[in-house]
Amino acid sequence: MNNNNFEIIVKTLAGLEPVLEQELVRIGAKKIKQLTRAVSCEGDNKILYRINYESRTAIRVLKPIVELRANNQEQLYDEIKNIPWENFLDCSKTFAINSVVYSEIFTHSGYVTLKVKDAIVDRFREKTGNRPSIDTKFADVRINIFIQKDVCKVSLDSSGTPLYKRGYKNKLGLAPLNEVLAAGMILLSEWDQKTDFVDFMCGSGTLVVEAGMIALNIPPQIKRDDFAFKNWNDYDANLWENIKEKARQQIRHEDDLECRIFASDISLSAITITRGHIKNAFSERIITTQKTDFRKLKLPETPKHIIINPPYGERLQKTDTDLFYEKIGNELKQKYSGSEAWILGGNLQSVKKIGLRPSKKKTLYNGAIECKFLKYEMYSGSKKKKYQ
Repeated sequence: MNNNNFEIIVKTLAGLEPVLEQELVRIGAKKIKQLTRAVSCEGDNKILYRINYESRTAIRVLKPIVELRANNQEQLYDEIKNIPWENFLDCSKTFAINSVVYSEIFTHSGYVTLKVKDAIVDRFREKTGNRPSIDTKFADVRINIFIQKDVCKVSLDSSGTPLYKRGYKNKLGLAPLNEVLAAGMILLSEWDQKTDFVDFMCGSGTLVVEAGMIALNIPPQIKRDDFAFKNWNDYDANLWENIKEKARQQIRHEDDLECRIFASDISLSAITITRGHIKNAFSERIITTQKTDFRKLKLPETPKHIIINPPYGERLQKTDTDLFYEKIGNELKQKYSGSEAWILGGNLQSVKKIGLRPSKKKTLYNGAIECKFLKYEMYSGSKKKKYQ
């Protein structure tokens, strides 16, 4: 076992824990365990750097440094002050604190943040006569506090900016899909990267861009370099450059792709935004875009892997929603024989109007909205014949 290994907590969205676990196995992490909206594992700096650079479903990568107990505010202050913060921070660096609390003792995360800040600053004042400054937006070192009941876990945030910010988006459409959610949906759907991929309600293009990055094996963070771990005392610049170089060597050439990717939307502004995001992410040759109603979309008559995030009630008049989903179902049945479709349904009543029985259901959250991620199989011929 590597003596340099330490615990790592990787945060994700609810429902994506299984695909994040698979990513961590591929990256080489050890002792992997699914948690709620997170996966824990063990690894060294190489694993920590690789998760930040290569994981498509990680939102934030934390390195726990201490777990302590506190039954009141004074005890929390004292315990935090006893941590050797000079090992992680110095007066030339700025820091910020993010607190999450599930406790009857500590009921306000903002107050916890204030007490932790006071403890850290007071320790530096007493030891050096000086203090590091707070910078909530562009901090050099980010500290994560998680309190459940009387247990407080203190971690360093190695990511800084959340990892769903890939760097290819410059404009957002109506109700844009989170990049981590989009990548997670594609990975959950087990797309084989050989079947043509279709999103005929592409919005700002997040699903098709993430599909293109997966098909080309492009690291999700290839366009950004502002990771918080680069400000840590043990940052290894050579290791970081080697990890990036090795990942970039694995990128597939666009001529080697075995599938085509199609994006369409009825909105011209949506297609314009999508094309811009595609261009920012990779070659525009990878994805065919069309401004058209999904019922008028003409595609090669081959099986398709379809993933769509249709408008929910918030974006449609309620009276129109049922009819809209009924049209989606009719289109799938009539034009996509032999294909499989995954639909992120935020309006669970209207989804029933699709008129197909889903073969799989998974619960995901698009922001605060609970959604069902539903798989539909459009058999060519009867279901019985398919399985024969």
